[in-house]
Amino acid sequence: MTSANAFKTLLLLGLLTALLVIGGQAIAGRNGLYIGLMMAVVMNFASYFFSEKIALSMYKAQRVSPSEHPQLHRRLGPMMQRLCQRMGIPEPKLWVIPEHSPNAFATGRNPRHSSVAFTAGLLELMDDNEVEAVFAHELAHIKHRDILTSSIAATIGAAITNLAYFAMFFGGRRDDDEGGNPMAAMMMFMLGPIAAMLIQMAVSRTREYAADEAAAKATGTPHGMISALRRLESYSRRIPMEASPATAHMFIIKPFGGGGALSKLFSTHPATEDRIARLMALR
Repeated sequence: MTSANAFKTLLLLGLLTALLVIGGQAIAGRNGLYIGLMMAVVMNFASYFFSEKIALSMYKAQRVSPSEHPQLHRRLGPMMQRLCQRMGIPEPKLWVIPEHSPNAFATGRNPRHSSVAFTAGLLELMDDNEVEAVFAHELAHIKHRDILTSSIAATIGAAITNLAYFAMFFGGRRDDDEGGNPMAAMMMFMLGPIAAMLIQMAVSRTREYAADEAAAKATGTPHGMISALRRLESYSRRIPMEASPATAHMFIIKPFGGGGALSKLFSTHPATEDRIARLMALR
C-alpha cells in the first residue's frame, strides 16, 4: 500500500471520527454520543469476528481441498504459496462459490484467520495470469487488514446513524450541556448519516485502489490485473450476481452494476475505468 493511499484512509477515518464527535454532541449531547457509540460497537463486534463464517455460508462456499477439488487445488495451490511468500503473509483457506458470475472476495479478522473465495465463473472464464492477479488483490486486502479498517469505519458510521435515530425518537439532547444549537442539531440529524455513508464509501474505494496496486507489485506487472478487471466488468454486466448489499463491498468488483454519477458517489468500488487508468500509469 502506498503512503498516499494510507494517508487518505487515515484522513477519511479522521473525518468520520470528527463527524461523530462534533455531530453526535450536537444531536444528543455527551450521553447520547456514548449510547450511540456503544450500540455501534456491540453491533459490529459480532460482524468483525464472525463475518468470515457468515459470508462464506451466505454464498454456499465450498472449501477447496486436494481430495474434493484436485484440479482446482493444483491450479490455485502453487499461486497461493508463491504470492503469500512474496507478500509475507500466512496462507489463507481457499473456497469456491457455485456462481456463474465472475467475482471473488477475501474475508477474515486478520491474516492468520482469513479466507479467499472465488466464484466458479471466475475460475472458468479467466486464464492463470488473470486469476493470479485477482488472487493477489484479495491477499492484499488481507495483508492491509482491510476487514478491520472497514469494521472501524462501519462502527463509527453506525454510531452516527444511531444518534440520528436517538434524536428522532427521544428528542435529541438530554444532558446538562449548555449552548446547544438546535439548527446545527437538525442539520446533523438530516445530513449526518448521509455524510457518514459517503465517507465510508470513500474509504472502501481507497482500499480497492491500494489492493490493485499491491496486486500489480506482487505479480510483477499490472497487465494481469488490467485484463482481469476488463473481463470482470464485461461479464458482471452480462451475468449479474445476486448478492446482499451488506456484503457487496467485499467483492473485487461490485456484483450489480449500473447507475449514474450519484450512484458512483455512494459506490463501494471505484469505476473500473478509473482503476484500469491507475494501473496503466504504473507501467
